[in-house]
Amino acid sequence: MSENELDPARVARARTAFASVPYAKLLGLELGEISPGDASIHLVVRDELKQNQGVVHGGAVASLIDTAAAFAVLSQIEISERVTTTDLTIHYLRPVSSGRLTARARIVRGGRRLFVLSVEVTNDQQILVATAVTSYIKLQQNA
Repeated sequence: MSENELDPARVARARTAFASVPYAKLLGLELGEISPGDASIHLVVRDELKQNQGVVHGGAVASLIDTAAAFAVLSQIEISERVTTTDLTIHYLRPVSSGRLTARARIVRGGRRLFVLSVEVTNDQQILVATAVTSYIKLQQNA
């Protein structure tokens, strides 16, 4: 196995974890590729995800970004460890009204407790529609 591949147990863990997130199911998120410190999540645009101007609601894009980041972190932590988002800054660059969005999250820096990630969201034509910086913190075992 190369350093760019995730061991099969971690891939299985990610797929099981993803399948158990009710909010991801509600939005229609799809788990894409996952590798060490990197994950992609897809979202097919549908009317229920649009705001009254006919474009995808920013909250749906934020959820896509947050989920991709969470799974990039999941690829790097132990099975017993848990994390949560501490901040999320998004720059919406273009409106989206149709097609499929892909969020690719990558860990920029992972420390003992804090992870900083960069996320890019592209459309079907690989055009950048949003960028984000987010961080996650490991939760204390008995918190």
